[in-house]
This record gives sequence, C-alpha cells and structure tokens, in this order.
Amino acid sequence: MRKLALVVGVLALAGCGQGNDHPGSSKPATPAQIAAAAPQWDLQVQGQTPQAVSDVAAWLIEHGFSTYIANDGGKTRILVGPFATKAEAEAKQALLVEKLATAKKRSIESFVVEHVPAS
Repeated sequence: MRKLALVVGVLALAGCGQGNDHPGSSKPATPAQIAAAAPQWDLQVQGQTPQAVSDVAAWLIEHGFSTYIANDGGKTRILVGPFATKAEAEAKQALLVEKLATAKKRSIESFVVEHVPAS
C-alpha cells in the first residue's frame, strides 16, 4: 500500500511543470521505471547456528514479518521486505530485534541490505 502511495505521489509530482519544454527532455517515466530507479531495501535474516531456512522463515511469518527466499549463486538467503527507504528497513529491523530478544532467539541476526530482486 505504501509503494502504491509513493508511486502515485511521484507520478503526481512528475506532472508538475508540464508545458515547460526543456532541450533534451524525453517522455515521462513509467511507474515501472520509477520503481526500478528508486533504491529499495531488505532485511537479510540468518541464524548463527545451522538452522533450517524453513524454520527461520516460519518463525518470521508467525510473528508478522513477510518473507521471501532468494538464491544467490547457490546460497539461500531469507529476506524481509522490500522497503522503500533505508529508514523503514531499519525501523522494521528494530522491531525484529525486539521480538527476537523476547523469544530468546539470540542466534538469529538481521542486516539491512539493498534490495535483491527475487530470482
């Protein structure tokens, strides 16, 4: 929902100044181009001990975190997100750290990373 609001806001602002011809200007960007150009962020979640990816992902889902699995060159990564801004990702990370501490799951760490498209 936030992404939709962001895209609508960007498109509304993109319409400002119509009629001002700038040399070399091209057509306005499409929503897909705007979304692709904007950096996005994820939380990468991993256990310090060898735990099944499905166990960690299941715990995250049970506690309200939407996850997806990415394969990078044979390495499986659990990601939460994507988030539109780094600040959003950091806020979600703080919430995750709080829930992990409450559940006494100190063997699970999270890192804010740049968004990796699902493969």
